[in-house]
Amino acid sequence: MLFLRSLIFNIAWYLNLVLQMVFQTPYYFFLSHKSAVKVSRRWANSAHWLHRTIVGAYFEVLEIENIPDGSCIIASKHQSIWECYALYALLPDAAFVLKSDLMKIPLFGWYVKKVHQIPIYRNKKLSSLRTMITHAKEKIATNRQIVIFPEGTRKSPGDVPHYRHGITKLYLELGCPVVPVALNSGLYWPRRKFLRHPGIIRTWFLKPIMPGLTEEEFLEELEKRIENACDILYLKASQDDLNPPISEKVQEKIDSVQ
Repeated sequence: MLFLRSLIFNIAWYLNLVLQMVFQTPYYFFLSHKSAVKVSRRWANSAHWLHRTIVGAYFEVLEIENIPDGSCIIASKHQSIWECYALYALLPDAAFVLKSDLMKIPLFGWYVKKVHQIPIYRNKKLSSLRTMITHAKEKIATNRQIVIFPEGTRKSPGDVPHYRHGITKLYLELGCPVVPVALNSGLYWPRRKFLRHPGIIRTWFLKPIMPGLTEEEFLEELEKRIENACDILYLKASQDDLNPPISEKVQEKIDSVQ
């Protein structure tokens, strides 16, 4: 049953994405920015509906009130594709820091470009960092929220964390609060795996880190907050009536907080 539900969901998820882009293309690119964002968020919510209906995966948000009014940086753990659209559905007008290659994908890349996201060119590290900061400052000036995955790529639950310095540059240059985000999506939507597990996917918005720390202090605090909170979310998942498979690495994390 798990395999069948996963198969149906994976087909439905990608079909939903493609069909929505195809049917909306005749008018999407003529919409205002505000209206285009609404279209994208409707797609994100429809993906949630498919995930809940077909797989039985529910979405719980913890302490979203920790997001301050106005512009800020959302620094999120990255374990699956799920948070790429889950955070977009939650935030009013998020600007994601993402790989520039995604903007080259026909239709999808055009849709992303329309809502003014922030590309990062990994083959041009120094100039790309400067460009990212320039774009981020423009977004902050218009009261948008910047979403960045500090590790740069997906990590399986329990993996050794590797927080990169792009987030510290944004923190120092933008001078606005950084909201750490912990989650446990990788337990239910595993990285590079076919199966989608039912249960409660939790996203936890932690208290903001305010400007004023040094680069080293900030990175240490960010990692500590996110990783400790993720461990607590793994524990919660293991205690649910419907819990996902728990690897040895995740069990070690759970044992550390019990």
